[in-house]
Amino acid sequence: MEKARLPTTEAAVRAIREIAAEFGVSVSVTEDIGADQTSRRTSAEPCTVFDPDGSLPHEAFVELTGSPAVSVRLFPEDDARITVEGVEFHDVPRDSVPGFLRSVYGGLATTKGRLFPPGQWLVVPLPGDETYRELILDPNLSPWLARSTRR
Repeated sequence: MEKARLPTTEAAVRAIREIAAEFGVSVSVTEDIGADQTSRRTSAEPCTVFDPDGSLPHEAFVELTGSPAVSVRLFPEDDARITVEGVEFHDVPRDSVPGFLRSVYGGLATTKGRLFPPGQWLVVPLPGDETYRELILDPNLSPWLARSTRR
């Protein structure tokens, strides 16, 4: 299955809404438009809308309700930060967000524990050979993370 190209933040938000509808999850979206509004443009002058190259940066924060608790921050630089039950996945390419969410809601994401090095990891496989792994910092697993445990 080929990964869909999401050229804009708006296209990514639309794709997330479609996945939420597919899995019966509610969506809340907050959008920031303009260089002085987006989180990575802290050096922008007040009331500055365009970047120096003339582009209009657009960022969105999407919260998906239910279990697991998921939020997605889409950045203008074609990447995203996805948080699943408090576990943050940084620098996920925007084009990978739909596959990531389908894996989480479709039951493919797993929690794996290791004796050495010690720790619990949240592993999210995507179609193809792409897999994301992040260390779970909180030793108390949420019910969803505990239910997803594979040894």
